[in-house]
Amino acid sequence: MSNENQAAISSDQIARYQASLNDRKDAKVVERAVTHQGILATSADFASNTDMTPVFSIELDTGKVANQKQSGRCWMFAALNTMRHELAKQFKLKDFELSQNYTNFWDKFEKANYFYQNVLNTADQPLNSRKVAFLMATPQQDGGQWDMLCAVIEKYGIVPKSVMPETYNSAKSSELNGTLNKKLRKDAVTLRDLVAKNTSDKEIAAARDKMLGEVYRLLCYTLGEPAQKFDFEYRDDDKNYHIDRDLTPKSFYDKYVGWNLADYVSIINAPTADKPYNKTYTIEMLGNVLGGRAVKHLNVTMDDFKKLAIAQLKDGQSVWFGCDVGQSSDRQKGIMDTKAYDKNALLDMDLTMTKAQRLDYGESLMTHAMVITGVDLVDGQPTKWKVENSWGDKVGTKGYFVMSDSWMEEYCYQVVVNKKYLSDELRQAQAEAPTVLAPWDPMGALA
Repeated sequence: MSNENQAAISSDQIARYQASLNDRKDAKVVERAVTHQGILATSADFASNTDMTPVFSIELDTGKVANQKQSGRCWMFAALNTMRHELAKQFKLKDFELSQNYTNFWDKFEKANYFYQNVLNTADQPLNSRKVAFLMATPQQDGGQWDMLCAVIEKYGIVPKSVMPETYNSAKSSELNGTLNKKLRKDAVTLRDLVAKNTSDKEIAAARDKMLGEVYRLLCYTLGEPAQKFDFEYRDDDKNYHIDRDLTPKSFYDKYVGWNLADYVSIINAPTADKPYNKTYTIEMLGNVLGGRAVKHLNVTMDDFKKLAIAQLKDGQSVWFGCDVGQSSDRQKGIMDTKAYDKNALLDMDLTMTKAQRLDYGESLMTHAMVITGVDLVDGQPTKWKVENSWGDKVGTKGYFVMSDSWMEEYCYQVVVNKKYLSDELRQAQAEAPTVLAPWDPMGALA
């Protein structure tokens, strides 16, 4: 008898499982509750609501939350939010926003070119190779990482939202993404065929140039033409009128934000055996701007991870972070807490995994980016964190969430901090050349 036949489910097994279920006195009670309410509502621990009271010992005033609507641009919203916080305070613009549509335009344009390069780099590999299959699964998407937005801003600058507002396609991106990915896959067919026919580099470059021109046109049709020169006209919170004429996106960034983006570095916590702490990592085939800033992560202990975030908050600056928002969180209440649900008790089974196991076995990865705007310290130790989301003000406390410290430890993977907060040891480690990870590594996940 083969191993497969021995492992096949038998009727005796099913009878035994059913008998075991029948012996459980609470089985029908649990079944009625779960079938009517679902697993989450039935396993919700309401004590978590009390523990996650939105009061913090360190709290930044960051104003009204933004709304990414039906798009996957959380990483972009979160990054621009960290920049607008200081801008709004300095220039007295309480509810001011930077244009997420402008950076979205150039991100997608650059991602198309990045995809073409990866297609050419893998053109000698068969279609069923893992790398080619990975490329074709999602040629581009809304998601990204901190370094990718830095690459866009360093090349194209930024503009106020009033200069390039949202469109139907930026706020509801599925139609654009579906059309653009169809085009990119079609272009991949052409590029691979040209390589297979030993076409000259000049002819391939000409074909690629035509493709990029079509992508640019598609993006203009769907997102609007990107601003090149504009006047910044506004009335501040004191009702004073201002106008700043003939700005470019780069001159606007330099004047109104002025960060040296090279000072802001990605810090991760990935406690897996393949990623020793105090080492840097990058991901093959992950990026957007060719020749621009590359993705680079410094892996540190969770203790260092939290200390760096707290140091930046104490200096009055918010912190971009990436996490797995769907884990043990209540979207409507705005609570992220490991105690929010007790599925183990409800189902009488052990679903516990370590953070490393969840990463290694595909149970968790970074899915969402937000901004830390506060922390509650008790005897110097964090107990909970204030989080600015980008899902509008109808969820949480006017759009703000509360994250327990235990949730941060388990489901937060990335923060971005100014490298001035790094110790000498960490600063030296961050400067080292990174180890290159496979394209499908969980640290390459796009928020």
